[in-house]
Amino acid sequence: MIVVDRLGNIQTNGESQNNFLKKLYGTFLGRCALKILVCRFVSNLGGWYMNSRFSKWQIKSFIEKNNIDMSQFENRQFTSYNDFFTRKILPGKRPYSKDNNVLISPADAKLSCYRIDDKCRVTIKDTSYSLEELLEDKELANEYLNGYWLVFRLTVDDYHRYHYIDDGKIIGNKFINGKFHTVNPIANDYYPIYKQNTRSYTVIESKNFGKMVQMEVGAMMVGRIVNYPKKQCYRGEEKGYFEFGGSTVVILLKENQAIIDEDIVKNTINDKETVVKLGESIGKK
Repeated sequence: MIVVDRLGNIQTNGESQNNFLKKLYGTFLGRCALKILVCRFVSNLGGWYMNSRFSKWQIKSFIEKNNIDMSQFENRQFTSYNDFFTRKILPGKRPYSKDNNVLISPADAKLSCYRIDDKCRVTIKDTSYSLEELLEDKELANEYLNGYWLVFRLTVDDYHRYHYIDDGKIIGNKFINGKFHTVNPIANDYYPIYKQNTRSYTVIESKNFGKMVQMEVGAMMVGRIVNYPKKQCYRGEEKGYFEFGGSTVVILLKENQAIIDEDIVKNTINDKETVVKLGESIGKK
């Protein structure tokens, strides 16, 4: 997909990781490497490295390569690459509307918006899902027919913490382990690859947008989802964060609960993602 801002200008920042993943999953040598990278030992080793002081040397070049404005973030010495990756933003840098009629973004991301019907399939991290497959809950998926499926794709340059978009009561949580394996037709051990990413979702009885779902989708390798346990949530409150690895937030809204901004809907129809910031208005009640 092409990435554009709210004015329609094409954006390219942060897409190097996306291009790398396409090569990893889309080439023979990449798929060979994946069989090693997803082994538990290698994945755990990668996670240890990203959390160690030995990874700090990557931070400066990463900031320069991705044009990250560090004046928006906490100013301190980071202890590891993951410590930098999960950095907190300064108060006031992501203001959000307190108007109950405004639907806000849960994260800095590239947003796509889909109407849900019984044939709807959405690609998240190069894997195609029906809503039932994504949730692993047919009854819950059926509740969202004719509603909205919002996909917020974070790239490496984005702020990797995500927030609640409304006040509400948390009525359910579910964690789904990722799956990765290859099918072996005609003795070809590397194609095709089938995968489902690790994901965690929260069902919220929200104050202004009805019963909604907020899901986090993690990476297959070293990426990890860290959520804070809650029984009640509040608009703009931090829900959790992603450690190193590609990441996506999904919001599900029922029919007639919200109207998504026209530019976002049109961009998705035209195979374009829209850049949004945490707290930014993306629709209305």
